[in-house]
Amino acid sequence: MIMQRKYFLIAPLAVGLMLASCGGDKNEGGDDATTVDSTKTEVQTPPTTETFFQVPSPGEMLTFIKMIGGKNNKNTSFLNSPDNQKNYTDNKSKALNFGIYSCDLSYCSIFEIGSEALKYFKTVKQLGDQIGVSSAIKPEVLKRLEGNLGNPDSLSVITDDVYFSSFETLENGKQGPTLSLVVAGGWIESLFIATNLTKYEEKSPVVERLADQKYTLDNLIEFLNKYESDANVAAVAAQFKELQSEFNKIGEKDAAAVTSNDKNKKIIGGGKDLIMSANQYKVIVEKIKAIRNSYTLTK
Repeated sequence: MIMQRKYFLIAPLAVGLMLASCGGDKNEGGDDATTVDSTKTEVQTPPTTETFFQVPSPGEMLTFIKMIGGKNNKNTSFLNSPDNQKNYTDNKSKALNFGIYSCDLSYCSIFEIGSEALKYFKTVKQLGDQIGVSSAIKPEVLKRLEGNLGNPDSLSVITDDVYFSSFETLENGKQGPTLSLVVAGGWIESLFIATNLTKYEEKSPVVERLADQKYTLDNLIEFLNKYESDANVAAVAAQFKELQSEFNKIGEKDAAAVTSNDKNKKIIGGGKDLIMSANQYKVIVEKIKAIRNSYTLTK
């Protein structure tokens, strides 16, 4: 399988690095204290650096599941039906479900469900036109999809390109709140699909990957917080923080250290492993489902 770029970086704004001393100046009152010329004022500008947030594409988790043995799955019953698209009339639901449908499109592409991929592409295109990314989803992309229905690797590349192009269009257009909602929708849908495809098994690679999403969620919440002045983003961030509180209950243990009999080799500690219990898995799965359904289901 072709492994396309599955992560991208967001740099929403430049952040000044503020350096503060703890406990005061170590020379204060000492013999070696520096004499300050009170008649000379020098203004120093603190250095700046970019703050980047690493965010996964919707297909990252799904590609992993397929690689470890889920390639024969063709179930689409848990996806968000394209028929629901007409019910999303406000900016929040459009942005969230653009991310959700983009993930569903990625799922159909990765798991070789070509006919469904065409339906989801058309839905993504319609919502994309409404949230301002029509220039990123060109008509010729549909022809590329139609010409590659039997080639899952090409379908995956095409659908990733659609998502990344939409992402870049929103970022370049300074549509931060919309962008954050799109990313949030895509991420929660990827977890929702993953937990529909698998069951809890101790030491399962999928369960371990789900536990590791704790760190992705921390990163995503930090990104959402940049736009918390937007009421829609603040509402989503609050839901994600509830999910974060459940992830924070996952236990940790020291990872097995790497050992070597070679005296010329340095041994580096193994760090931490996350250990998710069956009950923690159940609670997190239910929370993921509740959040996701609050975006997709309409009254």
